[in-house]
Amino acid sequence: MDLFLWIKSLHVIAIIAWMAGMLYLPRLFVYHAEAEVGSPQSETFKVMERRLLKAIINPSMIVAWILGLWMAYELDAWRDGWFHAKLTLVILMSGLHGYLSRCVKTFARDENTRTARFYRVLNEVPTVLMIGIVILVIGKPF
Repeated sequence: MDLFLWIKSLHVIAIIAWMAGMLYLPRLFVYHAEAEVGSPQSETFKVMERRLLKAIINPSMIVAWILGLWMAYELDAWRDGWFHAKLTLVILMSGLHGYLSRCVKTFARDENTRTARFYRVLNEVPTVLMIGIVILVIGKPF
């Protein structure tokens, strides 16, 4: 297997890990928002959210970005319309990642004011972005 296929494989692995975390973290927020502040459940959610973010979501996003940009350079994808659209959605996903990181800090300080319903809706955003990204990468519609 040549170097490009290794890069592509590692990129896909990083994306799977990133998306797993991006789908699970808001679900944790749903349950955390329903837990009483200071309760053992709330404290457990704080640990789970911090570890998920620091050990899985952050590193996998960094690897996905580095390898994705490397592949874009190798493929000269910068000229393709589908790539610009995909890059826009990945930037939005990264912005959502930043927002979720801020939510982790807000919960850690026991300052969350959002409802579980808010986090249920927020939990759908990474799915919608992921669907768009996959369609653009596989279909290359323009």
